[in-house]
Order: sequence, then C-alpha cells, then structure tokens
Amino acid sequence: MSIKLNDNYNNAKKSYLFSEIGRRVRTYREAHPDSNVISLGIGDVTLPLTPTVIAALHSATDEMSKKETFRGYAPEYGYDFARDAIVSHYAEYGVTLSPDEIFVSDGAKSDLGNIVEIFGDNEVLIPDPVYPVNYDSNVMSGRRISFINATKENNFLPMPDELPRRSMIIYMCSPNNPTGAVYSKEQLKKWVSFARETESVIIFDSAYEAYISGNYPHSIYEVDGAKSCAIEICSLSKTAGFTGVRFAWTVMPSELIINGVQLAQMWARRQATKFNGVSYIIQRAAAAALSPEGMAECRELVSYYMKNASILSSVLKEKGIWYTGGVSSPYLWLKCPDGYDSWSFFDYLLNNAEVVGTPGSGFGAQGEGYFRLTSFGSREATEEAASRLRRVL
Repeated sequence: MSIKLNDNYNNAKKSYLFSEIGRRVRTYREAHPDSNVISLGIGDVTLPLTPTVIAALHSATDEMSKKETFRGYAPEYGYDFARDAIVSHYAEYGVTLSPDEIFVSDGAKSDLGNIVEIFGDNEVLIPDPVYPVNYDSNVMSGRRISFINATKENNFLPMPDELPRRSMIIYMCSPNNPTGAVYSKEQLKKWVSFARETESVIIFDSAYEAYISGNYPHSIYEVDGAKSCAIEICSLSKTAGFTGVRFAWTVMPSELIINGVQLAQMWARRQATKFNGVSYIIQRAAAAALSPEGMAECRELVSYYMKNASILSSVLKEKGIWYTGGVSSPYLWLKCPDGYDSWSFFDYLLNNAEVVGTPGSGFGAQGEGYFRLTSFGSREATEEAASRLRRVL
C-alpha cells in the first residue's frame, strides 16, 4: 500500500497567481531580450531600509559577535522589547493590549496560512476577490468555504446584512488587498456585532494600516467588543519595507475564548511546537522601526509610495477608467477596458506597454474584468509606466 497524500491539494489551483505572472513575464523576456518590463504587479517594495532600522541591524549584529551579548534561539512568541514596541504602536490608536497577547512571526502571509490549524471543521467565509493565501490555505486544509461578494455595487466592502446567522471563521482585510477599499468604523461595528451574535471569529488582516488616510480604523480593536471575537494579523513588510527582512505579528486577545478555551493558549502551543521564532537581529530592527523615530521614517516611505499611486491615478482619471483604491492603499483596482478580461488585459499591457499588473481574476471570480496595479515601484519606473499607460490606454 502506498503512502497517502493530502488530496485537498488537488483542489487548489495548480499555479500560485504570482508564479503564473512570473512565468508569463519570463516567456516574454526570452522572446524579447531587449525588453524593459516594468512591474506594477507583485506588491514588493523598492525603497531601502531606513537609517534607524539599519542602525539597529548593525548594532544587533555587533552584539551577536560578542559572547556576553550573543543570543541563540529567540523566544517563540517574541522578545519582550519587540512585543512592548507593538503594544506602544497600538496605543497610538487608542488600543490597549498586553504583551502576552502578541505573537511575533516572520510574516502575515505565514500567519494567515497557519491560523487555520487551531480551528476544527468550521465554515470559512472569505470575501471575493481575496488575497490568494486566505483561500488556498483553507482549500489545502479541506475546509468548507463560502464566499461573500465584494463588487463595484457595494464599493468592494461587503457587509453581513444578508448572511445566515450561524458561526463562521470570517476573513477580512482593510485596507483591502487587492481592491484598496477601506472599512469605516461604523461598518466594522456591524461586522463585530454579527460575529458576537453568531459566535463567529474574525481574522482581520491589517497589513496595510499605515497607508490609511482619513478617519478610518487602523485596527479592528478600535471597535468595542472586537477583542472577544477577532484575531488581528499585521506586518512591517509594507510599513517599513520589511518584505525581505520578515517581521509580523498576530494579536490574540485574552478575551477571545471559545467553549471555555482561550485561543491565545492554542496559538501559543502551535507556535511553540512548529515555529522557532524570529531572530534577535530582526526583532531589534522591528522595534527600531516602531519607535517614534522609526515611524517618522516609515511615514516618509508610505508618502513616497502614495505619491506613486497618485501618478498612476491621474492616468486612469484622464482616460476615464473606473478604479478604486490609491487613496488609503498602495493598490489601484481598475475596471478593464471594454473587450478585455483580466488575463487578456494583462497580455495587452505586457505586449504593448511592457507594463505588468495583476489580473483581478486571480483573486477570485468577482475579480474577473478587473486589474490591480501597485505603487511600490521606484518613482522613475512609476513615471515611465504612467507614460506608457497613457499611450496605450
């Protein structure tokens, strides 16, 4: 008898969205060796780490060279100084947390994919369109998945009004990836009320909270009652440019209890068993990024990328192309011009402008006919991409 495999993997898409984008771009470059392709697709940052972060990296590296300050395995849940820095960060938004409610990790993507392990056979509610890992990780685990449609008609901010009153695991992301839409506090209050009434749990992705402009919640815990029904996952990837450094955290409030079991205890057990922690050097860098000096530098990074978003937005406005995002989000979510679906528009831009974006259909059925552009390129590349888009749209 042969080894049994997890057949749920057969239900996942054969190619991860961004892997397929990479394959198509490589094929194009091989056929056009003199090409100059500009990527506005994958949301990777381009600016270097800030001075405060670099100084902390150097200092922590020097510490690792001396016996008296060398450190081995990091605490599974994060060093106290890193967790304290996160607590202070939330306090700026009026949210009070305890360090033992915070679990440091190497990325929001990892936590979003791993969080399903602490839950049993529950229905999972996912907005469509959605960041692929939220869907794929649940498919790979054999979960029962339902969708709530995010559409142009509801401003890509679906609400629970029409949902059946039963317990679910609910994924939410604000500012949203891919659409760039942002929930107001009143809208989040309705979701929290729904979750409390139905004994559901919200998994709230706030990885882009640093990009919020205006009076919108940066954390779901700004809503009363959210600590009893919501897990929050955040990251420094887009806030401090840590995509290649890797630092994130999951918040498990002590009030979040299901059937007498505190979810923080379950997540702590999972992390202690399967995760060796984030290195001391990286945690020192993260704490520096979250310091007052570090956050001032982070705001400069965010401002740079949002200026890029403004440059791209101006082209879409000029051409009369409907879009959302680009105001409180580094993503612009646009309606494909008439006659194009998501992938044919991808091919059109690649072949005629040598500009790469992300087909909306890769984020779900409701994303068909839409297209995502990111503002994470360099200023020069963004301006050149805008010039090319102006020419071909």
